Amino acid sequence: MSDFFLIARIVSVYGKDGFVKITSFSDFPDRFFMLKRAYLDFFGDKKEFVVEDVLRQNKIFALKFKNFNNAEDCSVLIGKEVFVDDEGLVKLPEGSYFIHDLIDSKVYRNNKEFGVIKDVLSYPANDVYVIEDTEGKEILIPAVKDFIEGFDPKNKRLTLRPGDDIYENDED
Repeated sequence: MSDFFLIARIVSVYGKDGFVKITSFSDFPDRFFMLKRAYLDFFGDKKEFVVEDVLRQNKIFALKFKNFNNAEDCSVLIGKEVFVDDEGLVKLPEGSYFIHDLIDSKVYRNNKEFGVIKDVLSYPANDVYVIEDTEGKEILIPAVKDFIEGFDPKNKRLTLRPGDDIYENDED
């Protein structure tokens, strides 16, 4: 079975023509205009819905699902989370990765296991990787080329540049 990725939550009915207002969790808001189908979570099961139309007014997005034609039809959808499968994921430029690709990746430095990525913090300047080192300590590494040699998403392996003392323990 395919993996599902959370992109939005339905927060209310929008108008009277079968649209629902959503809160987007996506860094790519224009993705909704390309969305052909989405999956809504009903008690742990993902049900497929066909997206018929998308409205955007300023920062507000509204979706219209097939066979949901009025406010009454849509009321059952309020509070539901909206997912896509791998086919619905936005295609990223080379060298960019989804956070779910990075989480739980093993981190290596000087050909030795350094730790595991536990979280990715998003800041205006750049992302920061939260790495739990092999001793269980949390280390923050900026996600910039000065510190990162490469990432292999298939093998979930991040390689840090060798020789930089920035991630050395102060007690050494």
